[in-house]
Amino acid sequence: MSGLIRHVTAADAEAIAEIYNWYITNTTITFEEEPVTGDDMAARFARVSEENPWLVLLEDGKLIGYAYAIDWKARSAYRFSKETTVYLHPKYYGGGRGTRLMQALIDEIRKTPIHVLIAGVALPNEASVALHEKLGFRKMGQFEEVGSKFGDKVDVGYWQLIL
Repeated sequence: MSGLIRHVTAADAEAIAEIYNWYITNTTITFEEEPVTGDDMAARFARVSEENPWLVLLEDGKLIGYAYAIDWKARSAYRFSKETTVYLHPKYYGGGRGTRLMQALIDEIRKTPIHVLIAGVALPNEASVALHEKLGFRKMGQFEEVGSKFGDKVDVGYWQLIL
């Protein structure tokens, strides 16, 4: 599978918002309920750092996916733990793209003092579960009905990777 993986730039904001808005309006995978703008996404890039990388995947010059890490919790004792996220444009599912993107994110984070990665997965989401488990994440627990979207109650499972 070819495709360029690189760090995010401000110019990526609109394409990322387009991908994310599909998930907001069509799935329970994200608990956001209102579409975001490119400016909203650009503001989120402000958290990008060596320990909070944000990567994008391009194929034929088109941004088709992104992955990032953010602080797991705000308190100091959590400073070596990050929450990871990955999204692909729905037309580009399969072919190992998500795996390549997440592996690149993990590789970036391994260069830092970060020790634990955590992935929260709205369930059911077989593709995300398979992706994370393929990369060595282990399921640590599940909260029942913690989300409510489109009139459905949604469980969230948590997977962890110790680096």
